[in-house]
Amino acid sequence: MIPFLDIKAQYATIQPSLEAAALKVLRSGRYVLGEEVAALETEFAEYCGTSHAIAVNTGTSALHLSLIAAGVGPGDEVITTPFTFVATAAAIRYIGARPVFVDIDPVTFTIDPSKIEAAITPRTKAIVPVHLYGQMADMDAIILMAARHGLAVIEDACQAHGATYQGQRAGSLGLSGCFSFYPGKNLGACGEGGMIVTNDDEQAHKMRMLRDWGQDRRYHHVLEGYNYRMDAIQGALLRVKLRHLEDWTEARRARARLYTQQLAGAPVEVPREARGRRHVWHVFAIRSRDRDQLQKYLLAEGVETGLHYPVPVHLQPSYSDLGHGPGDFPEAEAAANSVLSLPLYPELSLRDVEIVSELVRQESYVH
Repeated sequence: MIPFLDIKAQYATIQPSLEAAALKVLRSGRYVLGEEVAALETEFAEYCGTSHAIAVNTGTSALHLSLIAAGVGPGDEVITTPFTFVATAAAIRYIGARPVFVDIDPVTFTIDPSKIEAAITPRTKAIVPVHLYGQMADMDAIILMAARHGLAVIEDACQAHGATYQGQRAGSLGLSGCFSFYPGKNLGACGEGGMIVTNDDEQAHKMRMLRDWGQDRRYHHVLEGYNYRMDAIQGALLRVKLRHLEDWTEARRARARLYTQQLAGAPVEVPREARGRRHVWHVFAIRSRDRDQLQKYLLAEGVETGLHYPVPVHLQPSYSDLGHGPGDFPEAEAAANSVLSLPLYPELSLRDVEIVSELVRQESYVH
């Protein structure tokens, strides 16, 4: 069996360092925030090229706090994409705002800037571009449009650790950028975790208070806040992993290049890295007209795959009150019906990439 993802394989490569870091925290008796989390914040901000990083418990919390700090509230509208994990829209709903969807660019799977302006209304307060699958959205166009209309840009970089746009890291271009450290991410915790980065001092100060019950000091609650603090043990483990992130990213990129070469001429559409961007390949999502048959065929041949994402947010039952139906966002719907994520992680052998590619090239699964 070739697994879609093998977290144990990564653990095995750095086991002594991870276990030493965990043991240090266990012996310290300080299990929430603390020195390890503060050190991770410093190191991650430096990695992203930002002035601040604020560690939280999940990527969803990162989005939630970023929206609050940007002044988005009940009745406001936030423009984003329907082709994303549901957390992007959920964070907008948490504060009583309305997600306003804009269709995607079918090549990059990210929000189509040419369609954003038509979605802007007097209630629009922010744009949340999603750097999907590890590739950044067209940030120049988005930031220019946001500036023209006085809107905040909050980057959903939960799948884009280390991705760049014109040489600038994901998370560093908007008012703030949000990351998830869910275990399967390019930089994954051994549990849950998230991070917000920003160059704005006021935003950073507000979000540090919001994540810790709105306190500016112990028992002095300036804001109505939340319990979104990061566990110390996750901070320590992520510090170990951050030191390996660039090597892991280059390993992902090498495997993506091999897939691209091996799948030339195959009956599928291969994803592409847009000019001026560094794709970090959180997911290698091909498109197939016979996606479901291909997935079943690969599984029968011992290859696990993933679907990211088979139902766009605007067609999810929990968002039916927004009033959308089939056909409203055709590119997002077409992607949802055709994408299939192949195995891709740093420890995946090059031979396994060749085996998977050879199977995808077969036409026997097409009916």
